[in-house]
Amino acid sequence: MDRDQLQRRRDEAAAEVRALESDLRAVFEASRESNADDEHDPEGSTIAYERAQLTAVLEATRRRRTDLDDALARLDAGTYGVCERCGRPIPPERLLARPAARTCVACA
Repeated sequence: MDRDQLQRRRDEAAAEVRALESDLRAVFEASRESNADDEHDPEGSTIAYERAQLTAVLEATRRRRTDLDDALARLDAGTYGVCERCGRPIPPERLLARPAARTCVACA
């Protein structure tokens, strides 16, 4: 994976973080403006559940963005694509599937 591909994936993750943060703010604002008892609403998911789901997805996306930042730093340092445990090259197929991979399949 080259710098442009890594940077594009990092930018996509950053855009996703911004969108999820906006969605989460909207859920918080909606819950503040409503006095509905959604915890006892049999018709669907609760606002608390929606907040929890969005928060979990947001945290995972933030981790992905950070992992891609780290991958870009390893690329700059000349260590991208080298297993941090055994020192062998990480196969290109693994890097395509997991661009921020730090280890080869055997060490994972």
